[in-house]
Amino acid sequence: MNTRDHHEEHRMTAFRVSLCIAAFAGLLALSPAAPVLAMGGGSDPSAGAMTKDPDFAAGKAAIDKKDWAAAVPLFQKVVAKDEKNADAFNWLGYALRNQGDYEKAFAAYGRALEIDPKHRGAHEYLGEAYLKTNNLPKAEEQLAALDKLCTFGCAEYTELKNKIAAFKAAKPS
Repeated sequence: MNTRDHHEEHRMTAFRVSLCIAAFAGLLALSPAAPVLAMGGGSDPSAGAMTKDPDFAAGKAAIDKKDWAAAVPLFQKVVAKDEKNADAFNWLGYALRNQGDYEKAFAAYGRALEIDPKHRGAHEYLGEAYLKTNNLPKAEEQLAALDKLCTFGCAEYTELKNKIAAFKAAKPS
């Protein structure tokens, strides 16, 4: 093999390696792990949103402690300051639902989805709220919406699907 052939073979090998890396990156982007790597429209906001607003961070900490009474006014403050914050409306709905205030929870989830119709967390939690109020058809509508949003599956879809299955199993036939 002469030097020219050797260089050509080296370039082709480098090209094949580049193609493999690009193909792997593309597959990774389409994998079920992708939502974890890119949380857009997820149930949890970016770290940046939490550090920008201390009320948001305090509200999320209250939710983590299941302190719904503390979380509600904190997220109410956040949405009063930023009426386009879908994550804050979603968490407000979550806290309200856990307090048993379904009417206000439905309104908060609805607002989150008006702002961001692809907000997976709001679809999941809205579906769970419908289950709490024995509205299986509406919960299944949220599952169908998640099925369209989560082409290769996502945690929100799986969680709601499991809760719907448990709901159905608990209901007498």
